[in-house]
Amino acid sequence: AQMTRFTALTAALILSALPALAADPAPLKQAEASRVIYDTGVATRDPLLVLAAAKMRRGLGLSPTDRMAEDGTPGDGALDADAMLATARDLAAGDDMMLGLIDDVASENTKGVVSGPVYNNARIGGGQTDTYRAVPFEGGTYAEIYVEAKGSNDLNLKVTDDQGRLVCSDTDASAIAYCGWSPRSTGDFTIAVQNASGGSADYALITN
Repeated sequence: AQMTRFTALTAALILSALPALAADPAPLKQAEASRVIYDTGVATRDPLLVLAAAKMRRGLGLSPTDRMAEDGTPGDGALDADAMLATARDLAAGDDMMLGLIDDVASENTKGVVSGPVYNNARIGGGQTDTYRAVPFEGGTYAEIYVEAKGSNDLNLKVTDDQGRLVCSDTDASAIAYCGWSPRSTGDFTIAVQNASGGSADYALITN
């Protein structure tokens, strides 16, 4: 009984702290953090961590866009909050307290959530690069780009300005990649998403 009360208290503290985390001025770092927490939860079979990841992602207010890469292919995209909640339910099977917490998060009213960053879903072949040209960003406002593979494919990200100069890159071996910078002036930028893995990958590209 003591362990159950401890677990419930821990869950309540973690979930109550998430709205403050989601208010971070760099929201796509929160998208990145939610994926890291989700992967950790899956690896350790911890439904509370997966639930926390789902709540963080849901609070971002992501909106779809019809943006496509040159000669790009639509895809299934990355994990959304509902998919994360489904994973949490699987991991929490038989734990009524945790299942109740998951249901509470799933039933939260999101109608008042202000529209946040935009995303598009795509599919990229192994060893291929998707190029998005003339993506506008506002000068003086912190710009963010986040890429997330649905699976474990290694995705890299490079951003160049309208003069072809490298602005930002993330080439770590990971299924996620993030770039953030402050444009000096409003302009168009080119985003290159590279699949460094051998197999095809479904991914989401999110920009603020």
